Amino acid sequence: MRGKTVLPAVAMTAVSMVLTLAVVLMWLGTAMPWPVALVVGLGIDGGWLATLAYERRLAAQGDHNRTVTAVGWSFGLVATGVLVAHALTAETSVGAWLAVAWLPVAAKALWLVHGLWERTALTPSALGAIRGIQQEARDEAAVARARLRAEAATEETRLTAVTQAGARVARVQAKTAATLAGAWSTLEAARDGEDTGRALTSVTTRVTPGVTPRWELPVWGPTEPLALESAPALTDAQLDALVDEVRHSQTPALSYREMSARFRAAGHSASEVRLRAAWKRVA
Repeated sequence: MRGKTVLPAVAMTAVSMVLTLAVVLMWLGTAMPWPVALVVGLGIDGGWLATLAYERRLAAQGDHNRTVTAVGWSFGLVATGVLVAHALTAETSVGAWLAVAWLPVAAKALWLVHGLWERTALTPSALGAIRGIQQEARDEAAVARARLRAEAATEETRLTAVTQAGARVARVQAKTAATLAGAWSTLEAARDGEDTGRALTSVTTRVTPGVTPRWELPVWGPTEPLALESAPALTDAQLDALVDEVRHSQTPALSYREMSARFRAAGHSASEVRLRAAWKRVA
């Protein structure tokens, strides 16, 4: 993994140094002796390489120096400036020389990327732990999705069954209502008919002469509920006395749950709040 970032940076550095030295020799060699031009080119490349080596040393120690970084970028910009100046003064292939003038800055940028990679690199064990956590999260999400889909399918099946059962009940009720309505109509027609009414009157005549009771239809429809008189509520004193009596009806004394069950089984009535308050007062 390290070679994926360091090898491009090294290759770009070598190409930019060779290109800078060649341009200095060709450009300045016509105006000054070539040894002087060689020294200038090596000075630019050497300063660039020296600052890069120092930056790499500081990075290996986990340190960073802004001054060294600024000096390194300065040498890179000088090399780029030399290449741009040569391209602008060249008589031929100006575009080609300008196209390669960015190589020193690009090499510096590649080393910057490599440094960022080193500062964020993780060990194989850490990467394995991260992959395990991600896989566990994916597994849990998949299980949750499957559970939701299964619950949705179950609920849909249940609703379908309930709907079908309700439809069957509705059909049976409608059929029963139609049958009852037909029977009621038959009974009413039988009572209101002249011949049928006379026959029914003859068989339902009472002993008393002259009394012919009318044959009534059976009751079919809603009836009024009976009003049941509710028993008067117990007072607190009466409720306390009953709770104490039920509680001590057995030795040792009953618990609240047993007392409550026996209290209600005996036919007494009291709300849960009042019964528990009476238990607290007695116990």
